[in-house]
Amino acid sequence: MTAARVTIEPVRSFEAVGRAWQALEAEAGPIPPFRAWSWVGCLAEERYPDPWLARAEAGGRTVGLALFNRARGRLLLAESGEAARDAPFVEHNGPLVAAAAAPGTAAALLAAAWRARGVRRLRLSGVEPALAQAAGGVAVRHLIRPAPFVELDRVRAAGGDPLALLSANARQQLRRTLRHLGAAGPLVLTRAATPAEAAGFLDRLIALHQADWQGRGRPGAFADPFMPRFHHALVARGFAAGGIDLWRLAAGGRELGYLYALTRAGHVCLYQGGFVRAAAADHRPGLAAHVLAIAETARRGDRIYDFLAGQARYKRSLATASRDLAWVELARPGSAAAWAARLRRLVQRARQTRVDDIA
Repeated sequence: MTAARVTIEPVRSFEAVGRAWQALEAEAGPIPPFRAWSWVGCLAEERYPDPWLARAEAGGRTVGLALFNRARGRLLLAESGEAARDAPFVEHNGPLVAAAAAPGTAAALLAAAWRARGVRRLRLSGVEPALAQAAGGVAVRHLIRPAPFVELDRVRAAGGDPLALLSANARQQLRRTLRHLGAAGPLVLTRAATPAEAAGFLDRLIALHQADWQGRGRPGAFADPFMPRFHHALVARGFAAGGIDLWRLAAGGRELGYLYALTRAGHVCLYQGGFVRAAAADHRPGLAAHVLAIAETARRGDRIYDFLAGQARYKRSLATASRDLAWVELARPGSAAAWAARLRRLVQRARQTRVDDIA
């Protein structure tokens, strides 16, 4: 396909953007759930008070879209720039691009951000590092976080047993956990079967999650009222289409906790969990739920069980691979912020070179 023509302009109608986005999803091939309109467009009027849309067109057809919000001189990809509205943490972020689009279309959509009025900086959260580098600008903030995941083909090749892929020590600990939790009766992981049941599972997950974290003196992920409201809206939008997994873990009929995942094209993203607080070292229902969910998603033919970004020990223990995601803020080339960032890097390199020479 020929190179696309890219434009960027303020959004006049989220309804029109939604229609265009969903039409393009059909041509985009496998995409992470965070790039689907069910996520990007959820409560869009609240999340994007000053929205801008970059559009790539080739041959009279739309081949790429990227939705931004403008806030305080920044253009943010699929974020608002307000902490409460961005609490629904986005990962595997990026423009939506047709599978047949010319190479470089995604980068061109991001680079178009510099043409929006009043924009001095571009913020990209949870994107592939190579895409952040291709967006133009100079990084003034840059964070790389690993996102561990399980390759479900390997689980299937191991006879469907996730424990077979782990170290001997990890296997021993997890089997002890499964025996301890199953002492009260068989461990059962049940997926919500209806939208109403999914909403109920989400309510219980939130209650358990908040009780656990507040018991540790922390606010918890759902402390701000927008967070549960967003996720209830997301579940209502996505469950019927198969884009949501909400699982309940029980032993002998006794509730132990819940897992919440976003799914798309075999990519299962484990977004949040809520579990009964641990009463003993072997009482680790979250680990047990993940083991059973990995086995279940392998059985149903999914490709990836994704723990998302973070270095929690359980993620490293259960994962079979990892990829990097980047959180960056880019300054306009030639700006004072860009020159200051370059100067800081030069100073850091000089200091590191001096340390290496001394060593």
